Amino acid sequence: MAGKKTKTEKAGEKQSAKGKEGKLNEEHVAYRYSDAELEEFREIIHGRLEVARKELQYLQSTIRGKNEHGEDDVSERRLTIEDGSAAMELEQMGQLAARQIQFINNLEKALLRINNKTYGVCRQTGKLIDKARLRAVPHATLSIEAKKGGA
Repeated sequence: MAGKKTKTEKAGEKQSAKGKEGKLNEEHVAYRYSDAELEEFREIIHGRLEVARKELQYLQSTIRGKNEHGEDDVSERRLTIEDGSAAMELEQMGQLAARQIQFINNLEKALLRINNKTYGVCRQTGKLIDKARLRAVPHATLSIEAKKGGA
């Protein structure tokens, strides 16, 4: 099995062979990030997941009306003229919680791509997404080029 080559290795060999013949660019084309780089991104994502889950837990407890001690907050449950604004605030909290759930799902999908070793590859261009972009937006699936519509 040590003699068997993956499709990526074969494609890389074809690329360099064509480069020697002068048919293609001689620049080195990376098809994926190294295992060490993927591990770095895995740590970044785990850190973001931990923070995101804590924020979601806070939002959900606020929506349910729990105070800091985990008890029902009934002291401010009297009907007042401000009930309309409280309902609007509750709706906004629900929207924030939904966005947080989506963010967590996107981070978990990024972890799956790391496990599959496809993380960091632009789904539109097939090129590697810049490391700086992945550090800022670890769940990104598009390069800046593709995002702007230039691809």
